Amino acid sequence: MRVRAGWKLPATGLVLALLAGCPLPRHAPPPPVVVQPHVPAAHSGVPFQVAAADSLLTILVYRGGTLASAGHNHVIASHALAGTVYVPADLARSSFELHLPVASLTVDEPGLRAAESAADFPPDISDSAREGTRHNMLSAALLDAAEYQEIVLRALAMTLTAPGEVRAQLQSSVRGELREFEVTLHYQLQDGTLTVSGAFPLRQSTLGLQPFSALLGALQVQDEMQIRLRLVAHAAH
Repeated sequence: MRVRAGWKLPATGLVLALLAGCPLPRHAPPPPVVVQPHVPAAHSGVPFQVAAADSLLTILVYRGGTLASAGHNHVIASHALAGTVYVPADLARSSFELHLPVASLTVDEPGLRAAESAADFPPDISDSAREGTRHNMLSAALLDAAEYQEIVLRALAMTLTAPGEVRAQLQSSVRGELREFEVTLHYQLQDGTLTVSGAFPLRQSTLGLQPFSALLGALQVQDEMQIRLRLVAHAAH
């Protein structure tokens, strides 16, 4: 499988505790859930290569707690999605594997912040705060980009729910930990180009990440993020 200026306190889940703040406390990630991972769907059909330049992942991360006004909401984004979508005649057997380079994640691009509600994402974010948030997001305490250079998303199963709509069971690998969740995606296939889009909530804890929290919860990052995906892929020749 088109995963906010910095917090004035520590805070990331693709991205997340992962996706949030400025100086972060060093805390261990939640213990892995011991489950037998499902086998990703077998690839068959026409391969469509993801066009990174036309694709975009954005992740909206929100401040929380009684002292939430001390921080900011954040827009995390990646313009570097890579991978292949396989489309057979039976669309329900479609599959994909997507790779997101962790180092490609950006924080609070002015244009992306401007596209959101001004009340939730005011433009007054300094470059230093933006860079501080990104540094913390990629640190060993959060995404650990030095050790885990990619986030990987694979399809486990697809269920066609309506024309142009599919319920996808996905497997994520964040910090090397496999987790599973379901989302609804929309697709359009025309003239050798596949466009996939979706907008859905996703909890950091679902990905195995621990949202930032301090002062008994007075300063925290909300567990639930808002994910937006636009994926454009072209049939391989």
